[in-house]
Amino acid sequence: MERSGGHGSNEERAVEEGKGGEEGDEEEDECSSAVGVSLCDSTPLLFRAADLKVVRGLGVVGTLVGSLPRQPRQNSRLGRPLLLQHEETRLLGEMGRAVVLPTGHKEEEVKRRRSVELYEEQQERSYEEQSVLALEDRKKALLTALKDRQQGEGSGSQQAVEERLSSLEQSFTFSRSAMSVQLNTARAGLDHWRDDRDYLKICWPASDQMSETRYQVFRDLRGRGFFLTSAGKFGGDFLVYPGDPLRFHAHFIVVCVRLDESLSLCDILSVARLGSNVKKTVLLCSPRPEDVDGKGHVLYTSLQWSGMV
Repeated sequence: MERSGGHGSNEERAVEEGKGGEEGDEEEDECSSAVGVSLCDSTPLLFRAADLKVVRGLGVVGTLVGSLPRQPRQNSRLGRPLLLQHEETRLLGEMGRAVVLPTGHKEEEVKRRRSVELYEEQQERSYEEQSVLALEDRKKALLTALKDRQQGEGSGSQQAVEERLSSLEQSFTFSRSAMSVQLNTARAGLDHWRDDRDYLKICWPASDQMSETRYQVFRDLRGRGFFLTSAGKFGGDFLVYPGDPLRFHAHFIVVCVRLDESLSLCDILSVARLGSNVKKTVLLCSPRPEDVDGKGHVLYTSLQWSGMV
């Protein structure tokens, strides 16, 4: 185990320098723009493509969770919105690069409630339309199933079919869980809040010790230039990449622990074996207690499984 804490006239040069300065100002303005974070309950989401580009340039990866309307269970080619980890949102807030869209103002609350009412009305109309279509599909299926029987019989069979159709209309119910629901992956009206600096400071609910430990580790590793994503499927807190996750595989699995926290031998062996199976090094990361609320160092302990003796 290891522990580490050309030549030209003056006018031409002036014009070129002026162009370069303007381009530099544009790049600086683009990089310094604050992204609009929407909170769904306590879940931070980004809906604008420009915001996704900004946070990617800051090394914040997040997770795309949006899907197409007709394929709500797809697991590839996901789109907006971008789901942020709590640590990512808090880091953006401390950098002054995030604007939490307010929901407590009266005007906005009235608009939000009106939007909810319109959405519910639209869903009710959609349910009625889909109920009619579902009934028609059920009738077509019934007629197809009785087609052969109808050809071999007389008018009595036709009367039986009509009775079956009438009974179907009276007893048919369309479940709301079977509805096709439109999933919105874009949100308008965010430009209004981009210049509002009153919401740049995010009061993120991270009062417990474990959340503070995770955030201190996240901030320290991100400050070292690493990219981090969630490591829930690997039994850890974060996956650490040496560069953009689109170009590199993760090298480390981070497990955040406090210095005064005791770990059982079985837990250490299990996480070490898991890291060996997925060809990653496990890092036990512990911020120093005196630096929890400051910019202190984090102690790292690497674990690698070598085998049984």
